[in-house]
Amino acid sequence: MERKRILVTGGAGFVGSHLCERLLKQENDVICIDNLFTGRKDNIRHLMKNPYFEFIRHDITEPLYVEVDEIYNLACPASPVHYQYDPIKTGKTSVLGALHSLGLAKRCHARILQASTSEVYGDPEFHPQPESYRGCVNPIGVRACYDEGKRMAETLFFDYHRQHGVDIKIIRIFNTYGPHMSLNDGRVISNFIVQALNNSDITIYGNGTQTRSFCYVNDLVEGMIRMMESRENFTGPVNLGNPEEFTMLELAERIIKMTDSKSRIVYKPLPEDDPRQRRPMVDLAFKELGWKPTVGLEEGLRKTILYFKNQLI
Repeated sequence: MERKRILVTGGAGFVGSHLCERLLKQENDVICIDNLFTGRKDNIRHLMKNPYFEFIRHDITEPLYVEVDEIYNLACPASPVHYQYDPIKTGKTSVLGALHSLGLAKRCHARILQASTSEVYGDPEFHPQPESYRGCVNPIGVRACYDEGKRMAETLFFDYHRQHGVDIKIIRIFNTYGPHMSLNDGRVISNFIVQALNNSDITIYGNGTQTRSFCYVNDLVEGMIRMMESRENFTGPVNLGNPEEFTMLELAERIIKMTDSKSRIVYKPLPEDDPRQRRPMVDLAFKELGWKPTVGLEEGLRKTILYFKNQLI
């Protein structure tokens, strides 16, 4: 079979690097682009010697001209620490990045997948969240640069599909974790693990009763590839996440135990617009993709803790 030429925007990031590795194992020709704002060369260093892997340092807010068969659009900082650092740039990355990726897909007649987010649901009024839920997002809050940017990207994808016939796929990613997360990532699992390994105070925002569900990165990548390969005219959006739900306090206590840490838990005020509950309904992913997560939290945390231990040496 002829190798597919696949573009991954944000390919040096946490999820993107795992996706690039998996696509190469499937004997594809992979082009990874990243401006390295949150992505890291260390995440893809082991791929550099592969003759079918190409890294281009490029910002997706600028047009890109390559010839490809498929596009995975992952480019955008995904943790509050990073996307709030330069909110205007975050919005431009979501909107202009979608426009440039869609323009490329239109020209190349390529299938394109948008990595959207559970943040499009905002602080949800329905629990768990089905794809049909339209969300409760504050359009002028500090998180809006990311939430509304991703919502606008979904709009553009469907407009290009309806107006130009572009072959689109949309997934909504819920909290994901695993190796290749940055030490300063700012997301809850990386924060808790690094604090626990350093025997520092573990910071919980709010009273610790707010909940999240956590999907191991290998499960997410499997879902992404299945969505890209799904039947024609099935556009999504499709939730990808683990429906097991944990409070922040339960997560902190589990990580302290697994790391044999001397850390104590401290509480700080809940940030503006921080969701109280977040758990995906994944029935559609199972029906259309035959997908469900297979890695439990205990197993995933063990692998992630080992990765961070090696990073801190």
